[in-house]
Amino acid sequence: MEKENLLDSFIEAYMKSIKYLDEFISQPASDYHLSFEQYLILHDIARRPDLTLVDIAANRHVTRSAISRQIKVLLNQEYIVQVPDESDRRRLYLHLTESGTNVEQIVSEKNKQRFQGWIDYYGEDRAKDILGFIRDFSEYNRIEK
Repeated sequence: MEKENLLDSFIEAYMKSIKYLDEFISQPASDYHLSFEQYLILHDIARRPDLTLVDIAANRHVTRSAISRQIKVLLNQEYIVQVPDESDRRRLYLHLTESGTNVEQIVSEKNKQRFQGWIDYYGEDRAKDILGFIRDFSEYNRIEK
């Protein structure tokens, strides 16, 4: 009976809180018609010059076609451009446009402010505990698959 109550409590917490977490995290990027994943690509490009689609796919452990779909959106919104490598024209580097740089900086700042709000409310130790739980949960589920 106690495990059933725990399951019910978990489901209630999920419905009221955890499900909302994705929306909460994604909101600053959505103001600019970006998914959180697309924002993360902008953020990666801002932090590392001469990044390629292949680099991003390898770092995220996803297919190139998955990243390609995200890149297409960023290109259409004129947040990034592709610049061919001078020695190998097939290799395309990703660079932020001025608009992409502005959006990345604004969304990054909003994310920092939101995260700082969590730290201010919960305290650094509790935030580290939450992060530890999330990492443990992720690792456990990778092992189980």
